[in-house]
Amino acid sequence: MPAWLYDLFTKTSIAQSVIVYGLVIAIGIWMGRIRVAGISLGITWVLFAGLIFSYFGVETDANTEHFLREFGLILFVYSIGLQVGPGFWASLKKNAMANNLLALAIVAIGVIITVILYLLSHNSISVMAGVMSGAVTNTPGLAAAQAAVSDMHASGADKSLITLAYACAYPLGVFGIIGSLIILRKIFRVNIESEQELHRKLDVIRAKKPVSLHLSLENKQLVGQPLRKLFDMLKEPVVVSRMFHNGEIITPTPDLVLSENDVLLVVASKQEMEQLKLLIGPPSNMNLKNAKGSDLISRHIVVTRSAVTHRRIGDIPELQQQEFTLTRLQRAGIEMVPHGDIFLQLGDTVKVVGTEEGVQVVTEALGNSLKKLEVPDLAPIFMGIVLGVILGSVPIHFPNMPVAVKIGMAGGPLIIALTLSRFGNLFYLNNYTTHSANLMVREIGISLFLASVGLSSGKNLSIAFADGSGWGWIGMGVIITTVPLLIVGFIAHKYFKKTYFEICGLLAGASTDPPALAFATRMAGSDIPSVTYATVYPLTMILRIVAAQLLILLLM
Repeated sequence: MPAWLYDLFTKTSIAQSVIVYGLVIAIGIWMGRIRVAGISLGITWVLFAGLIFSYFGVETDANTEHFLREFGLILFVYSIGLQVGPGFWASLKKNAMANNLLALAIVAIGVIITVILYLLSHNSISVMAGVMSGAVTNTPGLAAAQAAVSDMHASGADKSLITLAYACAYPLGVFGIIGSLIILRKIFRVNIESEQELHRKLDVIRAKKPVSLHLSLENKQLVGQPLRKLFDMLKEPVVVSRMFHNGEIITPTPDLVLSENDVLLVVASKQEMEQLKLLIGPPSNMNLKNAKGSDLISRHIVVTRSAVTHRRIGDIPELQQQEFTLTRLQRAGIEMVPHGDIFLQLGDTVKVVGTEEGVQVVTEALGNSLKKLEVPDLAPIFMGIVLGVILGSVPIHFPNMPVAVKIGMAGGPLIIALTLSRFGNLFYLNNYTTHSANLMVREIGISLFLASVGLSSGKNLSIAFADGSGWGWIGMGVIITTVPLLIVGFIAHKYFKKTYFEICGLLAGASTDPPALAFATRMAGSDIPSVTYATVYPLTMILRIVAAQLLILLLM
């Protein structure tokens, strides 16, 4: 082997560090494709690959390692914040309160069990935070624990042991979550086919999704009244996309005076549609969508013009014309009825019904230039990262606490990303990224972080199992994984009357565990578990990060 090539692989340098990171990440990702009983540990294999490299004496440049660990963590949590932000704010509504309270209970019970095991064992609280994060498969929690130890400058606290504890607890954490779902299925004596039929009857998903229906106006009290009279009688926003009025098909305005024998094509939620039948009249056989002689067309238009994303729909003059109607709005896979109080976001898809000229007005107002979305605007994203680092570095002083508390590189960027995903448009900071771009940034970030903590921790791998600590961490991890899930799963079924598929999504989301969600989704044959998963995931992610930090800050 040429001397230069040998030196490139063995002598510590920036180039050698890049090569080592490349090998660790590539091997870890390839190993992550291995499945046992249909379950894979996925990206976590990068951590194990790093541990193995470090165990056999591979070293990298310390400064490079430290930078890549922190920067990878920032990219990871920031991209998570942008992804789950809209769902997080929606999850704070009252209709999701029960699910989030149950998720909070799972986190709280897990923390209590961790503290009890800490008091009964000879492990440090920093190591127990690593065990807890691994048991609930929460990598940002591991990062938060390590950041808290660094901020406290605690003597005797070895961050490599935190990583080892996490790595020992993680594999059985994944299988323990799925095992808990199977145990609850046996306890509840769930018949999968009966459960699927129950959800078909409940029609939970479709009840929230807008539907359209032709209704004949037979309510005499509405004849001679403006259309807005109907809107004022309803609690939820509805849209009348087309209307057969005085012998012609039109897109009505709120001031249009209703006439006898009018036919309205109404878009509303399934639940609201039942009330509309009572207010307007029975369904009509007329089909206004495909009627001959009508000059109305429908188009799906994507919001790509940033100028309209910081104002309410009702405040955008171009959208107040009379030759079109906005009938549906799709955002992050969720379909809703558009109304004047909604703030548009980049990437929203709006369905418009109107004349050719009217639809063109909407197209010009909203942009509909898909190429703009393919090129992310990096300036707002990096500005958000700057704000996140600043927020994470702010010292917070509490009485009787020896050092100031910081939410760190895991908490700061996450909070800023969540905030900007909802309110960034108001400050002209559009943080929109396509799903594929977000996924790429997130995977690069977590790969760099896991490779870094693995490469810095493998030296103690043999020591952990030589004295039996590793086996103890595994055992305690199983307890932290299963006990909270079984307790709250039983409570959710017994007292909150949640169905088994809803409970599966709840427990997977409260554990921030995608493999468990994939298992539940395959079993349900639908996206029912995904609904509750998405409801509790954002809040749970924040709670897991905060819990790992508080354990160390309060008990170290």
